[in-house]
Amino acid sequence: MSRKHWGSIAFFVIGVALLIFGPDLFNAVWTFPNNFEILQGFPPLMVILLLGTGVSVTVYLFFPQLRYFWHGIRVTTGAYDDPNDEGDLNHFRALATALSATVGIGNIAGVATALYYGGPGALFWMWVTAIFGTTLKYAECTLSLKYREIHEGGVTAGGPMYTIENGLGKNFMWLAGGFAAFAVICSFATGNAIQAFTASDQIRSEFVQILSEDHFITAKFALWAGYELSVIQIVNGLCLATIVGLVIIGGIKRIGRVTGYLAPIMACIYTISALLILASRFPYLGESFGLVLSMAFNPPAEIAGVGGGAFLVMLNTMLWGIKRGLYSNEAGQGSAAIAHSTAKTKYPAREGTVALLGPYIDTLLICSLTGLVIISTGTWHHTEFYVNRIDPKFAGELLNSSLLTSFAFKQGLSWLFGYGDKIVTLSVLLFAVSTCISWSFYGDRAADYLFGSNAVLPYKWVYILFVFIGSIAELEAVWDFGDAALGFMTFPNLISVILLSGALKKMTREYFSVKHLTYKERYTV
Repeated sequence: MSRKHWGSIAFFVIGVALLIFGPDLFNAVWTFPNNFEILQGFPPLMVILLLGTGVSVTVYLFFPQLRYFWHGIRVTTGAYDDPNDEGDLNHFRALATALSATVGIGNIAGVATALYYGGPGALFWMWVTAIFGTTLKYAECTLSLKYREIHEGGVTAGGPMYTIENGLGKNFMWLAGGFAAFAVICSFATGNAIQAFTASDQIRSEFVQILSEDHFITAKFALWAGYELSVIQIVNGLCLATIVGLVIIGGIKRIGRVTGYLAPIMACIYTISALLILASRFPYLGESFGLVLSMAFNPPAEIAGVGGGAFLVMLNTMLWGIKRGLYSNEAGQGSAAIAHSTAKTKYPAREGTVALLGPYIDTLLICSLTGLVIISTGTWHHTEFYVNRIDPKFAGELLNSSLLTSFAFKQGLSWLFGYGDKIVTLSVLLFAVSTCISWSFYGDRAADYLFGSNAVLPYKWVYILFVFIGSIAELEAVWDFGDAALGFMTFPNLISVILLSGALKKMTREYFSVKHLTYKERYTV
């Protein structure tokens, strides 16, 4: 069967499953088989697959995240860039596009949500996903560039769907079709609606401070049971959808130019602000690290009891850390491989070393800064975890998502000025827009793979619509939908990495067995 047939079958099966079983079936991807009472306490299959694949490939390739780190930096700076190579983007812009999709709401809202439900120990498990995620990034991006296709006009087409089909063969087209189908769905949720929701919610909170909660513009009106909407959310949705639409209609080269500027600027603003807070809270950093490490393996379990209850609490902390770690750096998910497959190079392993830098920047740096700011300022007390596990009598307001991070920045920068929360608002806007822009490319590549180039423009218009939908949606529904699609994307990608690990090792050995001259060295007479 053709790609179109497999894609149609995949969407049909997903739709039927939703109608019959509802969203709970898809949410179970992160808890299976823990959702069965008899198997409670058993580590979720997704956790085993992610960590297991990351650890095994790391050992198999002998720690590429350490051995090839410096080479990746040199490649990213443009030392090896050859304008005559096939591809759409240079190494830096390919990394910037991938980082613009990962350095986003996951670094602000995602970390806060992990701490809200999983406590400080969740940050440790985010670190674990990042350490082994660097290898997964190297693996999936190297393979994607190796098995990419060059279409008419020199346009590149790559990603795990092409890796599966061209690397594993036509017998695995069903797996490639499944990945592409969930990539399209995930682009509407993970890379789109979640970003738009968080930006819209953050902007509304700023207007509430100016106009009050009861003002006509900011007040939420109940449209039906369980759903409320404000005028400002509608305005936010229209504005965000317009901005994203103006960029993504221009294609990958315009996306690369925009993200090449947005990614460094937004990362610098956020990082410098967080470092200022941690410098001022330096005496508390030791205690903060202690909380992260102790609660990763021994979180308080007074409410749940001891023994099995304590173990379930630890599993909950682990799960939230890994889920938000994966959401943050997308290691093992395969999405970043679509961006990196556009790089102008003929050496797959070269772009792989660029890709492995992503989790270092995204999770080990930016997510760590967010988590430590929340913990060191004591803001993490405003979480469900703290109230349920440590102090049920805590009378402070519970804060989740970007609002928790915003409050932490306001507290942490109060010694300098009283507007630290505005930095988070600005960062949320930049992060959300850049992530929406980059993820649109991932989704349209998946749509093109399944249904051809004629499907790309309709996909983009639906994508723009989802920016608006996300802006007016509810928090839990958006995150649940995104988590489920993200999980289902991950399975096919990890299977391809495992089955092609032999080819990956061969490419790595061949590339690093010879000396590579920089572009300047090759063409200097």
